[in-house]
Amino acid sequence: MNTRRALLKSLAALPVVSACATATVAARRNYTPSGLPLRRADISDDRVVRIVTGLRPFRPTGFVVRAERFDDKTVIHNYGHGGGGVTLSWGTAHLAADLARPSPQRRCAVLGCGAVGLATARLLQRYGREVTIYARDLPPETTSNIAGAQWSPASFYDRDTVDERFYERLAVAMRHAYREFQHLYGPRYGIRWVSNYYVSDRPMAKDDLRHHYAAMFPELADLAPDEHPFPARYATHFDTMFIEPPVYLPAVMRDFRDAGGTIVVREFRDVPDILALDEALIVNCTGLGSKALFGDDDLIPVKGQLVVLKPQDDLHYLMISDGIYMFPRTDGVLLGGTFERNEWSLVPDAAETRRILQSHRTFFRNMDDPWALPWTT
Repeated sequence: MNTRRALLKSLAALPVVSACATATVAARRNYTPSGLPLRRADISDDRVVRIVTGLRPFRPTGFVVRAERFDDKTVIHNYGHGGGGVTLSWGTAHLAADLARPSPQRRCAVLGCGAVGLATARLLQRYGREVTIYARDLPPETTSNIAGAQWSPASFYDRDTVDERFYERLAVAMRHAYREFQHLYGPRYGIRWVSNYYVSDRPMAKDDLRHHYAAMFPELADLAPDEHPFPARYATHFDTMFIEPPVYLPAVMRDFRDAGGTIVVREFRDVPDILALDEALIVNCTGLGSKALFGDDDLIPVKGQLVVLKPQDDLHYLMISDGIYMFPRTDGVLLGGTFERNEWSLVPDAAETRRILQSHRTFFRNMDDPWALPWTT
């Protein structure tokens, strides 16, 4: 009897011992500020489920939001967001909708059905317009579908080409977008708050958008080497809204249709083809298509390539380091990436695939993860 009691007592104690051991190994730096463990991403070739590419509509001088008159018709341009299309979509949509407000036209057309086109169409509906979207491609075939899509403006202008007026408009767009995405927070739109870490062996810039607009980057903190588990000297943390395009885009499309909107699949050849539309008020959200349609020579493609791994449920943060980034979505872990200017090809580059996988493998192998199994280190 005593033997049996002793055995049961020893078995009951095992989980407690294990938990205590884990608690002594894991330090505060191994958790996000909200208390979620920072785990390694499992990088292996056999976890790859797809490789995707897309072309960002990049302008060195930043996005375009302006009105252009064509006889009895007005075209409002809203394009050129580079890598910040999803992030800034609601913000530049507000700028475009403000330009449309003085028009007496009740019916209007929106060209493009990516994140920018959908946000613009929804705001025009909110302001009492009857809206038709015309687009060659619909989700999930748009560039927006493969975007990393965190709320954090990035890769959409060159600092040495913009002036103070651009930054003033950018600040307005950022504030509008930041607020609109908060209204859409939750599983219906695939939006959640998540910790984001910028990691580098070089000192972090103090004059970037995050530090300049710190109120829109909650829990912003520059971390010392012993305050994070990543294999680099410097790290900056902030919380950001993470948007999952495969969930978000269909949800906004449903809202648009539920509000009486119509979507027409159509490709336009040139400006006269666009001006043949019945609507006298047209908002151009064609992204890279604006280069050929409206002769914008400043607009160039920037190719992005992603390697997508099987989902990993214990990843609760985003990571951006020198030349690589990891974004865990419910449909897969996105590993990036590339930023190839003036590259029109959508064919994946096998060498870039190998570089992305190897760079991430090295990064996470050297990350401190006290919960990692011995054979995964």
